Amino acid sequence: MKKLLFIITSIFILFLAACANESTTNEEATTDKESDSQYPIVIKHAFGETTIEEKPERVATVAWANHDVVLALGVVPVGLSAANYGIQDDSGLLPWTADKFKELGEENPTVYQDTDGLDFEAIADSNPDVILAAYSGITEEEYDTLSQIAPVVPYEETPWVTPWRDQVLLNAKGMGMEEEGKKLVADTEKLIADKANEYSSIKGKKAAFGMFNTADLSSFYIYTPADPRGEFLSDLGMEYPEGIKELITDDSFYIQVSAENADALNDTELFITYGNKDTLAALQADPILGKVPAIAAGNIVVIEDNTPLAAAGNPNPLSIQYTIDEYLTLISDVAKNIK
Repeated sequence: MKKLLFIITSIFILFLAACANESTTNEEATTDKESDSQYPIVIKHAFGETTIEEKPERVATVAWANHDVVLALGVVPVGLSAANYGIQDDSGLLPWTADKFKELGEENPTVYQDTDGLDFEAIADSNPDVILAAYSGITEEEYDTLSQIAPVVPYEETPWVTPWRDQVLLNAKGMGMEEEGKKLVADTEKLIADKANEYSSIKGKKAAFGMFNTADLSSFYIYTPADPRGEFLSDLGMEYPEGIKELITDDSFYIQVSAENADALNDTELFITYGNKDTLAALQADPILGKVPAIAAGNIVVIEDNTPLAAAGNPNPLSIQYTIDEYLTLISDVAKNIK
């Protein structure tokens, strides 16, 4: 439940051979010197700090979505963790990941089968210069073991609480591509804003992303604004409901809410949740949750569980680009009914 929740292609850009005169040679030397001057890079994080002495050539990633940042920056990782949710085949890759590998010319990526625990041997065998894990839940013990293989870039403070922008910036910094990371963030923000403007009905709606187990509705889960799912709704122009905010007491990526506190949902106009064709009916039939105004009115966006779109609910630049139209269409169709 809690988990349901970065090789660069070259070190420097080579100058055209036609320009290889003495002046250009001097210019290249100056460029190399300027680039080298950024090292060592020191990255502070939850377990202390990581020092990267020189620009990594071989980049590995573990956990969720960090590889998508690497790919979005035009780099093929030497290894990545298999996706453990939303995959439709045995590749261990979500469709936007697979498409980007093909675009970059990699037909047979190294995928770590570590859904039951990190495969340290496979990670070591891929011989990385850096291991990116900005969005992850790795423990300090795992961090220490990984650090014996290569420098590691984990999360800044809390496991599984790294918004997509920070995922990009942390991983890009670990790759020595900080400026490229900033541009990727800006380009993605523009895409989100442009797309959201096409769906004006969602703007300003009070929305929350949750998870309801219809077999037991005595409690349920709501993702907080610290979680990428909750944050993304704000990116799209929606507002996080005050009633739910009042229940948040720490920096966790989710809260568990007892059904007896369902009145905290009364100012929520729209819910997004994982589920299936029976989810809405089950919620409406519940004697407590069925009285929540948004549920009673049917203002529920049900994302079919264990699908690529469900996986994209926890966004990164590649998944956003791949699914944003589908996601916004579903939300807009419900938002249009809110008076």
